[in-house]
Order: sequence, then structure tokens, then C-alpha cells
Amino acid sequence: MALLPAVPARWRYPLLLAAYGLFLLLGAAVFSALEGPPERALRGSLRAARARLLAEHGECLPEPRLDALLRRLLGAGSYGVSGAGNGSGDENWEFTSALFFAASVLTTTGYGHTVPLSDWGKIICIFYAFVGIPLTLVFLACLLHHLLPLVSSRPVQYVHRRWGFPEGHVALIHATVLGLATVSLFILIPAICFWALERNWNFLESVYFCFISLSTIGLGDYVPRGSSQPPLHELYELSITCYLLVGLLAMLLALETAYRLREIQALVSFFAPSRDQPSEDNDRLEILPRDQLALSTLSGESSQERPAEPGAT
Repeated sequence: MALLPAVPARWRYPLLLAAYGLFLLLGAAVFSALEGPPERALRGSLRAARARLLAEHGECLPEPRLDALLRRLLGAGSYGVSGAGNGSGDENWEFTSALFFAASVLTTTGYGHTVPLSDWGKIICIFYAFVGIPLTLVFLACLLHHLLPLVSSRPVQYVHRRWGFPEGHVALIHATVLGLATVSLFILIPAICFWALERNWNFLESVYFCFISLSTIGLGDYVPRGSSQPPLHELYELSITCYLLVGLLAMLLALETAYRLREIQALVSFFAPSRDQPSEDNDRLEILPRDQLALSTLSGESSQERPAEPGAT
């Protein structure tokens, strides 16, 4: 932080924009380098499998009919309906699944594996999100307003007053411990549970799902299925819905606690200084008007105190 004040104020916003743009370009380059070869390999394997299928069953399954069937299967998959087996997989719109969908909409997670099929469902979804997302933000803001003093401010003040440690150091250690506890309770431990319950997930994929969900990214490439038996499946989906809501609140508490650190506030103030604090340039601009005001005031007082000359009318 000692080097930051050396940057002139007029260059701070361009520096921030350039750094963010560079970070964005770096991410694109890394993902392109990492994901390009696996995608090309997958495309090659799909073309080979298609060629083998047509070679073996081309007489009874013409290529146009195969293409039509594949398009229909892919279209059904985009609506959350699987064509594997006989197409009798888990339903997407029983009550607990609809509750999971509503929670993913209101928290802007949006996995994309379940979407409205009907026109009225799409219209209702628009209005539901239009009203529900602001309500969710207000609800979370109210919860943060009541929970932040209990989770963030009071523990730091208690340790500072009880043992006399510097408040800044206590706040930094507290934010670190809170962040580690949040990661452990809402990412690592749930990932172990998903690893055990989801047959096709490894531990990395489970951690990936937990983080993507609680950060409200919700890519939708991994969606928990659990047991196919109706009572257990409904309980599983209800538990995941509660996990998403509570985990999102815990993430917000940890992030808000970190945001209140002096180091973070100093970094924010460096790039976005308060307008209430007068800058050095404003002080220079106001020197001349102040001097003129002082001279005019003194000249006015002198003219009032000067006695009138004899014979003046």
C-alpha cells in the first residue's frame, strides 16, 4: 500500500480499468488454452461414434432420421428432459423441484437444467424474477444488517476491549478465521456429502459445484440428482434448497466482513476517494478567490472607518 499514493489521482481510474481488462483477457487466454484441446477431442470422438453408428446401422437408420432424432434429444435436454433410457427419469416440476427452481431464480444462480416449457411459464418467470430478485436483495440486506454486528463487529470489539489487542489486527484475524470457517462449513463439508451421494461426481467436481452455486454463477454443468426414490429425492432437493439459501447468506457475511477491513477500505478509497475531502487542486483554485474576498472585506472596512472630508456632499 505504500507505493499506491505515488500514483496521481487522474491515473487511478485508467489504471484500474486497464488492470481489470488485462485480468479479463488473461482469463480468456487461460480458458482457451485449457479447454480448447478437450473440446476438439470430444468433437472428434463424437464424429467417430456417429460414423460407426451409420456404418453399422445405416441401412435401417438413414442419416437424415438420425440427425432429426439427435436434434430432438438435444432440444429436450435443453429443457431438462433426458432422453437416456426410456425417457422416464426424474420429473422436473414436482413441488420440491419447483421450489429448487424458484430458489435458483431468486438467488440468480440459474443452473439452466430446468426451464419453463410453456409460454405462460416463461411470462410468469419474467414477472416472478422481476419482483422476487429485488425482494431477495432487500431480505438479504435486512438479514445482514442484523447479523453483521453479531458476527463481525462484536467479536472484534470484545477481544479488543478484553485483552487490549490492536483492533485492526484483531479484525484481520477474525475475517480470516470467518472466511476459513465459511469455506469449511459451506464448501468442503457439503462437497464431501455430494461426493458420497452423487455416483458420478469426484471430490473436485463436488467442490466445483458448491463454489459455483454459492457464488451464484450456476453454470448448470453439474446438478445434484441423488436418489431416484420419491421420498428421498424430495427430501434431497429440499435440503439442497436450504443449503443454497443459508450458504449464500454465509458467503455474504464473510465478504462483507472482509470488505470492512481497513486494508480493503484503504484500497477502495485509493481508487474511489471520497468527494467530501477537498483535493490539493481545489485548494489551489480557491486561493485567489479567498484573497480577493479578504481584500474586498478590508477595503470595505477601511472606507467605512475613513472620516468624511469637509465639504463633501
